[in-house]
Amino acid sequence: MTLKGKSAVVTGSTSGIGLAIARALAGQGCNVMINGFGDPGAIETERAALAAHGVDARHHGADMSKPAEIAAMMAEAAAAFGNVDILVNNAGIQFVSPVEDFPLEKWDAILAINLSSAFHTSRAAIPGMKAQRWGRIINTASAHSLVASPFKSAYVAAKHGIAGLTKTLALELARHGITANCISPGYVWSPLVEKQIPDTMAARGLTREQVIGDVLLAAQPTREFVTVDQVAALALFLCSDAAAQITGANMSMDGGWTAA
Repeated sequence: MTLKGKSAVVTGSTSGIGLAIARALAGQGCNVMINGFGDPGAIETERAALAAHGVDARHHGADMSKPAEIAAMMAEAAAAFGNVDILVNNAGIQFVSPVEDFPLEKWDAILAINLSSAFHTSRAAIPGMKAQRWGRIINTASAHSLVASPFKSAYVAAKHGIAGLTKTLALELARHGITANCISPGYVWSPLVEKQIPDTMAARGLTREQVIGDVLLAAQPTREFVTVDQVAALALFLCSDAAAQITGANMSMDGGWTAA
């Protein structure tokens, strides 16, 4: 497979799943705009590594909770690349707390970044995709788009919303050569998962080892973390011609978590 001549925007891609997807796309000749926060030097190192594949690789620091910044990023990508052919909505944050103690600002931020940002990017990308009758929208959901866990009300609500948004996009775009799918990983060893361990320790009164073994991996029958490269490989497949009739799907990659 080659994606030479195609261009992608991958949100939340300065580390973890998003960066792995950006690397996979660039490796197939796709121009890519990564997005996210982090150390400027480290981000430039990653951008340069993507460009080493012979593609146009850029970074935009849009805050995915701010619609105006999202619009500016999408416009810049379209101007630089000529079009946004592939959109990967991966930006996400997490916060763990009982509902009655859940900070209002955390609820608002999680819904904005994990759900609303995908609406804003899709809204911007769709006209160009329609014009060329080809496009791929891939949303990083979660096993929490299908099942719930305690103390993650905002995250579970947002991921269920992403699954619904994906289905709606698929139906609207079905006759325009554009597919929309979401990937629902279980626990992936990534900065997002690692950062939530202390909060889960506090919320449940557990040690770090207990959180990993008895809370995180307990949900996955394989007792193994999903890897970022596995998620990236599935995203790459969804961009291929072989996946042209896969749309509106919520593809579980969770070690059997949601099989029960």
